[in-house]
Amino acid sequence: MRIFIGFDDTDSPGSDYGTGKLVRWFEQKLPGGCTLWGVVRQQLLIDDRIPYTSHNSSACAVIEAPDESALGCLTESAAAHIEKHAVPGSDPGLCVCQERNGNLAGIIEFSVRCTHEVVTQAEAMKAAGSFHLSGHGGSNDGIIGAAAAVGLTALGRCGRFIEFGRLRELKDPVAVSVLESLGIMVVSLDRQALLPSPDDAVCSHGWLRPRLWAGRPILPVQKDGAGGWVCVGRKKSKEA
Repeated sequence: MRIFIGFDDTDSPGSDYGTGKLVRWFEQKLPGGCTLWGVVRQQLLIDDRIPYTSHNSSACAVIEAPDESALGCLTESAAAHIEKHAVPGSDPGLCVCQERNGNLAGIIEFSVRCTHEVVTQAEAMKAAGSFHLSGHGGSNDGIIGAAAAVGLTALGRCGRFIEFGRLRELKDPVAVSVLESLGIMVVSLDRQALLPSPDDAVCSHGWLRPRLWAGRPILPVQKDGAGGWVCVGRKKSKEA
C-alpha cells in the first residue's frame, strides 16, 4: 500500500538545509519492508499574509509499505525525524495518510485551496479528519503545508520530484531509454509533439526534476535545435 507523509516548515532563514533535504534524508529511517517511491515538492500560495521561509513550498515522501501495520511505525519515525533535524525557529508540521482504505477527498480539496487562498490551522485539522496531523514546534503553522503536500501529491497532477530512483546521480545528458527504464516518462512539449526516440539524449543542465502528472513522474522536454532534447524548467541561478 502507498502512504503519503507530508512535511513542512522545518527550516529557517539562513539554515544550512531546507525541508526538501530533510524529507529526502527520511529514506534512511524507513522501517523494514518499506521503500521510498519518491519525494515530491509542492508549491503553495505566495502571499504577504503567509509567513514562510523562502518559497512557501512543502514536500511529501511517498512510501510503499507492505500493509497498514507500517502506518504507526512510519508516523513515529517521521515525528522523531522532525524532532531531530528541524531547525530552531521553525514551525514544523507532519501529516500522514494512507492511500488505500482512506477518504482523501477532504484533504485534496483543502490542498488545492492552499495554492490560491490563505487558510488556517483549524481548516487544516478539519480537512485531515482522522488522518495524522501534528505540529512539532513554534507556531505549528507547518501543519498547513504538511497537509497540503499530502493532498496535492495524492491529487497526482502537480508538483515536481526532488527524489525518484536516484535521479540526482544520472549522467547529463542522459538517454531517453535510461529515463524510461527507471519509470520516468519523457514527454515532448515541442510544437509538433514529436515522440522522443529511445536513443535520443536529454540535457538537464545538471538539474533533472520530473513533474508529477497523471500520478507518475513525467519529464517535459523540448527540442534543443541540435537533434536532442532539453528539460523544461531549469533551476534559477541565485543571482536571478
